[in-house]
Amino acid sequence: MSKSINIHEAKTNFSKLINRVINGEEITISKSGNAVAKLIPIQTKSEKRIPGSAINKIKIADNFDSPLPEDLLTEFEE
Repeated sequence: MSKSINIHEAKTNFSKLINRVINGEEITISKSGNAVAKLIPIQTKSEKRIPGSAINKIKIADNFDSPLPEDLLTEFEE
């Protein structure tokens, strides 16, 4: 759940807010009652890759490595 605070409170208590974010909290910053920014923790851990997990999810066309049509090649070269 995200807690909403006004921009003045954010400027006054920035270090405290950063500590709360480090502990996993999300904080929405509002200006004149409108949400304008969100402080969220950075995700540093990525999911471990599993070899073969994309089997049957990706299809490579039979003509994948065929030459491009002349008109498209011309666009790239200009």
